[in-house]
Amino acid sequence: MSRRVFVSAKEVAERAGVSRSAVSRTFTPGASVSDDTRQRVVEAAEALGYHVNHLARGLMRNESGIVCLIVSELATPYRSSLIQALTQQLQSVGKIAMLIDTDRSDGSVDQALRQAISYRADASIILSGMPDKSITDLCLKSGQRLVLINRDEDRPGALMINLNDADAARRSFISLWRAGCRTFAFANSAAMTPSLMAREEGFVEAGREHGIEVIIERLGSTSYRSGTLLAQRLLTGERRPDAIFCATDLLACGVMDAARDQFNLTVPEELCIIGFDDIEQASWSSYNLTTFAQPVGRIAAEAVSWLSQPAQVRTDLRRMEAELVWRGSVRGG
Repeated sequence: MSRRVFVSAKEVAERAGVSRSAVSRTFTPGASVSDDTRQRVVEAAEALGYHVNHLARGLMRNESGIVCLIVSELATPYRSSLIQALTQQLQSVGKIAMLIDTDRSDGSVDQALRQAISYRADASIILSGMPDKSITDLCLKSGQRLVLINRDEDRPGALMINLNDADAARRSFISLWRAGCRTFAFANSAAMTPSLMAREEGFVEAGREHGIEVIIERLGSTSYRSGTLLAQRLLTGERRPDAIFCATDLLACGVMDAARDQFNLTVPEELCIIGFDDIEQASWSSYNLTTFAQPVGRIAAEAVSWLSQPAQVRTDLRRMEAELVWRGSVRGG
């Protein structure tokens, strides 16, 4: 195996017949360099296979351009779409995403984060309420800037991006009430993250205002499999619901399939279902799921825009609304 040879800026300068500083200016956005010089430097760089060492350049400015994305439930469609949006936004401003999966409970998560810190990562974006708060502490102690998405930690100098989950849950209840439903249930995971619990509490509170006691079941992760098991619990209980609000779309898909296949219920005639996230599967004809769309693009844009601005001391809170997307899993939708 041949050893990789790294080409220096000095070699490019010699081949192009220009100064070392001219090479630096050519590859620095906004720097002043003549068209002739730029062309000669670029041609020399391409001929030699030269690439700018952005990491070394960034470290000289005490910036690496690396942003950690700290993620749980990486395989879920919603999380994947948010990761895609964030990486695209980061790349558009010249930053690099480093992904850290927090689903494992051993020491590998802490080790991975410490390795990222050793590369002098500038910031971390925590994508859900599941990763332990000790991870947040470690990021802050290392001097990183911090973006918290759907978490309830008030950390000085951090950006908090939260949805108005409780309001969305109230809107869900009203929609099901107007559809003629009278026995309500909420299907949740056992993760009990701040955003999931806000949806549960908002739905229960709306029920209380209408004199309805909401049936609550929590189980497992926010997965399709958990949805099927939650449906079994809810649909074999003493009070069979005619309306189920699910904490996520994946749970809703599992609930819907189990209701149809195991209990021969029709949706929405006998059972109305609403999900949350508006994942791609929600629009499939087999589900046609009424749900709430998280503003993934706006979340990513706000996070990256904030990281591109000067740091501040106070906590910055951005609260966003989830849009209700009407489809066919609710009567009248």
